[in-house]
Amino acid sequence: MNISSENCDPRQDKTGHVVVVGGGIAGLAAAYYLQKESVSQGKPLRITLIEAEDRVGGKIVTERIDGFTIEGGPDCFLRQKPWAAELAAEIGLSTEMIGTNPENRGVFVLNRGKLVRLPEGVMLIIPTRFMPFVTSPLISPVGKLRMGMDLFVPPNRDNGDESVASFVRRRLGIEALEKIAEPLLGGIHVSDPERQSLLATFPRFRDLEKKYGSLIRGMLAQRKNNHHTRIVKGEGDSLFLSFRKGLSELSEGLANYLRDSGCQLMLSCRVEKIDSQNGRSVNLQLSNGEFLKADGVIIAVPAFSAAEMIHAFAPQTAELLRRIDYVSTATISIAYRLSDISRSFTGYGFVVPRKEGRMLQACTWTSLKFSNRAPQDHLLLRCFLGGPGKEEVVNYDDNEILRIVRGELREIQKIDAEPVFSRIYRWRKGNPQYYVGHLELVQKIFETAADEMPRVVLTGSAYQGVGIPDCIHNARKSALALYQSLVQKE
Repeated sequence: MNISSENCDPRQDKTGHVVVVGGGIAGLAAAYYLQKESVSQGKPLRITLIEAEDRVGGKIVTERIDGFTIEGGPDCFLRQKPWAAELAAEIGLSTEMIGTNPENRGVFVLNRGKLVRLPEGVMLIIPTRFMPFVTSPLISPVGKLRMGMDLFVPPNRDNGDESVASFVRRRLGIEALEKIAEPLLGGIHVSDPERQSLLATFPRFRDLEKKYGSLIRGMLAQRKNNHHTRIVKGEGDSLFLSFRKGLSELSEGLANYLRDSGCQLMLSCRVEKIDSQNGRSVNLQLSNGEFLKADGVIIAVPAFSAAEMIHAFAPQTAELLRRIDYVSTATISIAYRLSDISRSFTGYGFVVPRKEGRMLQACTWTSLKFSNRAPQDHLLLRCFLGGPGKEEVVNYDDNEILRIVRGELREIQKIDAEPVFSRIYRWRKGNPQYYVGHLELVQKIFETAADEMPRVVLTGSAYQGVGIPDCIHNARKSALALYQSLVQKE
């Protein structure tokens, strides 16, 4: 087994040895915050990060080819959740962050085979501007009246969870669900809205309903406050951020920081088994035959992988972890010469409601959404396949996937040109599903884990947020909690 690693700090005056399992953004962030806290407290740790692949970043994959910047996984993160931007600033990437191109703002929805612009002022699913919404052909007159009834539908005072589909139908009606919520909200989490937990994915909607009695009233009030805040702070209004050279600037920057700080990075090495010695230390069996002993472990891998590692000494936690389901997806980046395309483009891309009966789930016009993604005379698109009920396409060979994508683009966007190149990225069982009741399941997982394996902490996208900012935020909380527990046991 080829092990790529960096030597750790040779000093022996350590508070303890912590192993981080998983080199995705959650694992990298956990190691970073462990290192930062140990330096701040003057009680340094020996930190080892173990990653099964030959690179760090997990789903963050950026290829830079002949002037193109291609994202295989996520292509941006939410500005509204500050933790990713704050971490980037801490490692010196502030000047590298970029927002979306304001001149191309706009998202389209495929409706009866035609692309229709989502009305301006619709915040996720909630209309906040009257005229663009009223004049839009996306929703029928009856559907618009039903959405407007949100102002009069009494709020649900029940604190229990419900599906996103149930919530949207109750407040805004069936058309809002089928044409807006399902492709947008379900698409963000690659989830079926009929099973998707409202409280685990969009708790803000429940908060708006409770506080204002109406989503529309609540969003209007918050929009007014946010607008005032932006004017005071002089901030831009881009909802999404990335980096000039792609998202891997963040994962590569974190890896470089860890190496420079004396942390050990072991790549192309898999953790096969984790167990404990009477609760005093943790043993890790590696795929290369080696064993490591640690005072604490942070596991930042998919729930099903974590279950396999710990099932021998934490069987109840492992069983609960297996209840978190995953689905498979694929992203296909495809580039064209603008001279080969007869139509012009404006906007960030389009989403496809399930009722349209398409294989394509969505398409981002990448080189319009962000600068520095393609040469000026080219168009770079990113298409999405798979997800709930359509996972089988991920297993098709490259030629068949390209045939499907090109056929969909031909019918939807009238693009029949030969691509300059294409890249396919498959994410088999890469998307955790937050079903109704997910928060209760996660709470039970954490409580059971605390009893069965007190020196082992779980973090990552399976638990309390799938986006990059949430993964970073929860990794920080996990790292600080583990560090404090080690200090207290000295």
